[in-house]
Amino acid sequence: MSYKYKVMMTDYAWPSVEPERGVLGEVGAELIVAESGTEEEFIELAPQVDGILTCWLHVTTAVVEAAKKCKVIGRCGIGLDNIDVETATALGMVVTNVPAYCIDEVSDHTMALLLSCARKINLFDRTIKNGDWTRDVGPAMRRIRGQKLGIVGFGKIGKAIVPKAKAFGLEVLIYSPRATQEMAEEHGVTLVDFPELLTESDFITIHAPLNPETEGLFTEGAFRRMKPTAYLLNTARGGIIETDALYNALTGGEIAGAGLDVLAEEPPQPDERLLALESAILTPHAAFTSEESTYDLEVTAAAEVARVLMGQMPESVVNPEVLSSPTLRAKVLSQQQ
Repeated sequence: MSYKYKVMMTDYAWPSVEPERGVLGEVGAELIVAESGTEEEFIELAPQVDGILTCWLHVTTAVVEAAKKCKVIGRCGIGLDNIDVETATALGMVVTNVPAYCIDEVSDHTMALLLSCARKINLFDRTIKNGDWTRDVGPAMRRIRGQKLGIVGFGKIGKAIVPKAKAFGLEVLIYSPRATQEMAEEHGVTLVDFPELLTESDFITIHAPLNPETEGLFTEGAFRRMKPTAYLLNTARGGIIETDALYNALTGGEIAGAGLDVLAEEPPQPDERLLALESAILTPHAAFTSEESTYDLEVTAAAEVARVLMGQMPESVVNPEVLSSPTLRAKVLSQQQ
């Protein structure tokens, strides 16, 4: 088959890329899957491709600059912290993501972590398997109904958690620089500032992107404000929490526990201190995963790239300013504005 376009895929976290290959093939695009996943390999492949698809590996400044004819970079996911969006925009590349996938999965996973912390599921399981049939382990358990859940970030996933939390009788507080009082009233939640969310919440769950505003948001100072009976949940990005500060807060009794699907370094080093703590429940960046969500992600991310290659408007442009830029490489798009 003769291909009109080439698309590089840096990495993927699912068994097969046949869904992507099928979607791109329909518009005459060949999918080239990187083998080593190194920046050097990406730089070597970049000059020949018209588009890039990436999951977790970094599309760095050097990679973006090497992609001399690339029109689009598509993120297989929501967050953009692994793409140099600024350079891509300056060079005229459209950057897309998939903002509406895995909402059910991540909100379900968040509630699973919350319940596991609150009901000491993992701790009881380990204790029993170690031959100790006792309930007197770990922190005291409190009734979930009537406690407060603080949500940091109030996008699609944050909003999806609200009805699930309320079904357990939790009162919901939210903190987001972009949230409004009208939005809070619409969802039946209380809008607060960050310090109040820290001091009032019995559980805090993070659903914000990793960016300069949120990186290291949870510091030693933040943990000192939290209740000693509170739990911190993170299914967003590990870099939002200062790892050493969290370890100190858990071992020093400043908070009761944590449920983490993400870490600052993934996978963690064998000597990562959080791995040894009974008060920390860890899952391997799996909150987004289900057969349904993975398939939807693959097809949608590939379709966004295909749209740009065909001169059509993608559904989610994360750098809309590029559409009116004189450097825009997808010229048909500029004519449609």
